[in-house]
Amino acid sequence: MQLHQIREARAAKVSEARSLLASMPTLTPEAQTKFDAIKAEIVNLEGQEARAQFVEDAERRSLGTPVHKARNELEGRVSLIDAINAQVENRAVSGALAEYGQEQKRQGITARRGGVLVPSSVFEQRTTMDTTSAAKITPDEYKASEFVGLFRNALVMKSLGARVLSGVRGDVIVPKQTGASSAFWVGEGDPLTESSATFDNIKLTPKHVGALSSVSRQLLQQANPSIEQLIRDDFVRVIGQAIDKAMLHGLAANDEPVGIINTAGIQTASLATLSWAAVVAMLEKLAIENVTANGIVTHAKAATKLQTTLKDSVAGGEYLMQGGRVAGLNAYITNQLDAKSGTPDKGRIIAGDFSQLIVADYQSSEILANPWGTGFYEAGAIQLRIMATMDMAVRNAKAFVLADDLSI
Repeated sequence: MQLHQIREARAAKVSEARSLLASMPTLTPEAQTKFDAIKAEIVNLEGQEARAQFVEDAERRSLGTPVHKARNELEGRVSLIDAINAQVENRAVSGALAEYGQEQKRQGITARRGGVLVPSSVFEQRTTMDTTSAAKITPDEYKASEFVGLFRNALVMKSLGARVLSGVRGDVIVPKQTGASSAFWVGEGDPLTESSATFDNIKLTPKHVGALSSVSRQLLQQANPSIEQLIRDDFVRVIGQAIDKAMLHGLAANDEPVGIINTAGIQTASLATLSWAAVVAMLEKLAIENVTANGIVTHAKAATKLQTTLKDSVAGGEYLMQGGRVAGLNAYITNQLDAKSGTPDKGRIIAGDFSQLIVADYQSSEILANPWGTGFYEAGAIQLRIMATMDMAVRNAKAFVLADDLSI
């Protein structure tokens, strides 16, 4: 048998043993004999699994198959609905979920309090859903391609080039040079002055983000298989938006990663008097620090101001933002970036080298299905909790410049 088949068979035997124990707290002699036989089969399957895993790993090494490729293939077979149903039905996970759980267990990662580990990649795309609020997914003629979702803020931070450290476990320490040695001109026979480079560390620690939602049991039973994608997309977006926003606005005091805006030492500029000269002066601050900017992030109202302000007063001239670019840099517009609160509010623009963001992705997210919660049990609904873990930091604060005084 192949590895995934062995794991499915083992999961089935574990479920059979659990059912037997649940049916009679005190086993009869016949039941004890049956339980011992099941136990022996489980032990045998575990041995087969260990051997099959060894052979599979050896084949990957001999063929030069990248580990990440095999991992991606496994993650692609994981089903969110299977994770939910296994918990609701109080049975062991099977198939790809079981295989993924074993991979994580070998790395010392286990779910807590009955949760099921699922790869974070499952969510790389809240409101209670039931057959009333989600009625469009239960008819015979289900048109998944025509599903109407919510309008949500655009997620831009990772697409701007943030460096992602995948699959980390403990705290991450990134060394950082803060000063350089100096060179000196000296006369013949004069001694050189000693100087040394200076260093510091950036520390990344696990930060947790999650979401609660619920799904009716009837929906899980009746819905077209595309409900898997709908649930996945909904959680992806709500958690993805929380992470993306934290990368901009995060405050350590709120147990979030510290975002760009709240990072000590970033540069500031003024666009209170909006002009081409002011934009150039803003970008000049980056050039002085030897930073090559790779993009600009702003929000809708600030973008409108940029797109309606001419570089100069010549009729028919170019605007400060034209064709999605500002001063030759790609401009990303997202309402994840808030205007600066005030009377009136002021627009924000961030320019910089976004590859100077470093993100620690702790890889596995955890899904916990709870059919016993007050109000959910009575209605036959299932409460879902998704938790993801990450952290981020700015490698060099001088790589960013913020203007937050734009009249909008």
